[in-house]
Amino acid sequence: MKKDLLTIEDLSVSEINEILELAGALKEKRQCFGEPLKGKTLGLIFEKPSNRTRVSFEVGITELGGHAIYLGSYEIDLGKRESPKDVAKVLSRYLNGIIARTFSHKTVVELAKYSSIPVINGLTDYQHPCQAMSDLFTIKEKKGLIGITVAFIGDGNNVLNSLLYICHKMGMRINVACPRGYEPGKDVLKDVAGSAKIFNAPGDAVKGADVIYTDVWTSMGQEKEYKKRLKAFKGYQINSELMKLANKGAIALHCLPAHRGQEITDEVMDGPQSMVLDQAENRLHVQKAILIKLLK
Repeated sequence: MKKDLLTIEDLSVSEINEILELAGALKEKRQCFGEPLKGKTLGLIFEKPSNRTRVSFEVGITELGGHAIYLGSYEIDLGKRESPKDVAKVLSRYLNGIIARTFSHKTVVELAKYSSIPVINGLTDYQHPCQAMSDLFTIKEKKGLIGITVAFIGDGNNVLNSLLYICHKMGMRINVACPRGYEPGKDVLKDVAGSAKIFNAPGDAVKGADVIYTDVWTSMGQEKEYKKRLKAFKGYQINSELMKLANKGAIALHCLPAHRGQEITDEVMDGPQSMVLDQAENRLHVQKAILIKLLK
């Protein structure tokens, strides 16, 4: 039976721990892990542009001995030139796996439904599971996972959804500070009840936190809302004053790309508490572990 990774809910706690352990070994022995994907070809279907997701997957596939084919929006034009159903069925005859980065989560679900090969969510409007797995690996690496509280400051978006689910699954507390009207969906909050607390004031959310996390206020596809969001999120910035309210030794995370001076200041982004570059690097190691787990 093939296994997909569309949301964090697709992984059990034991599977998450296995991936984290394997990612650690892959990071330690990056160039000395053999070629477990030798002879395998994966397709990267990207409706959205990408820096970290594309590069980390392509490099990871190459380092594991596999081959990657990038299929941008103009090559396929999902849902217009060809249906996700037909794309999934045809590519299943050619490839060994699909990494899909799409605007709508429904597209990834449909690709997985009709594909006979594993499908990995490289980002949708609902979740970003590979990012959340990398975040968890970074937190484990820097702070451990026992008794940790995460504070997320910003928009109730796809990154936060995945972070909420993974914290809930792993028994971690997460505080969220969002402007009114920008909170995570009610269904998500219902699923993670007991792990998550919602605040409107960032200062309240970061008290007692070990990890302070943020993301852009305006995600891809929301550009028309930019001015409205800029006004709504004023004050929801990770800066040195906010970091002082967190636990001593707290770290700052950002999934990137960052709008410096908006959701995070240069002082924090480039400061000693920032683990943003480690977090970005860990996408490579964690995704390699995911590929091995799903394809081998």
